[in-house]
Amino acid sequence: MSERDSRPVRKAVIPAAGQGTRFLPATKAMPKEMLPVVDTPAIQYIVEEAVRAGLDDVLMITGRNKRSLEDHFDRNVELEVGLEAKGDAGKLARVQESTDLAQVHYVRQGDPKGLGHAVSVAEQHVGDEPFVVLLGDDIVDPRDPLLDTMIKVREEFGGSVVAFMEVPADQIHLYGCAVAEPTGQTDVVTVSGLVEKPRREEAPSNLAIIGRYLLDPAVFDVLRDTPPGKGGEIQLTDALQTLAASPDKPGHGVHGVVFRGRRYDTGDKLDYIKAVVRLASEREDIGAELRSWLQEFVQDGAGASS
Repeated sequence: MSERDSRPVRKAVIPAAGQGTRFLPATKAMPKEMLPVVDTPAIQYIVEEAVRAGLDDVLMITGRNKRSLEDHFDRNVELEVGLEAKGDAGKLARVQESTDLAQVHYVRQGDPKGLGHAVSVAEQHVGDEPFVVLLGDDIVDPRDPLLDTMIKVREEFGGSVVAFMEVPADQIHLYGCAVAEPTGQTDVVTVSGLVEKPRREEAPSNLAIIGRYLLDPAVFDVLRDTPPGKGGEIQLTDALQTLAASPDKPGHGVHGVVFRGRRYDTGDKLDYIKAVVRLASEREDIGAELRSWLQEFVQDGAGASS
């Protein structure tokens, strides 16, 4: 591996400039990233995942009406003083937890021109270092450390690393899709091509990109020359296709990790509800009572429909 590829991964980029139209009217005045998963905003799960992997320098790409993201990771002195006066140490700790998680920076994307454009906005902050991109719609269970695996794959192979999951054929049109060959390591593949949201009959595999990328800074040069693609937006998938097609160039080459752990999708209304139920049912404080109620609910519902 070259000296360029051996640099440590220290920074995380979280694109959060989308309008969240699938969750209107809730997102008319509230960022979709602030939608609660039980009692914690979705965006906090994402930052916590980055921190667990040693990435405590976090840049959020934001847009209009996203001020509450900054407020959430900032101190609320009045609230903290009130909780301290009440002697509510538990809630005080929860409030301060988000403030102390990481060093969080913010930059606005301006015009939302696609994920590739959002990533390009991070260049000044990232500089000439490898970095991780985490999309806020995917929550990865902390018991399945995906980012740690991706960092190890980059340490061995260099270049960029993308996370994949296997999906049914009738769902592949919802994702970017990979042309990939095995490396000899379990669930690690060499990527030779990528297609953004292909039709089922044109999909080269069932490997779908999920919202985790470890990118070499070479991606910035590629993004500058990447024209608008599907949907008239600058697609990160198109830039990765360029990197994959020229693996011998410095910083190029793409590998993939096939993720088989627990992932919760909060980008779709039904999947968001499923994520809330799954995570809530595992909690010590409410899990047992919720599971009992769900069993009663299903039994009552089955009886009512018969």
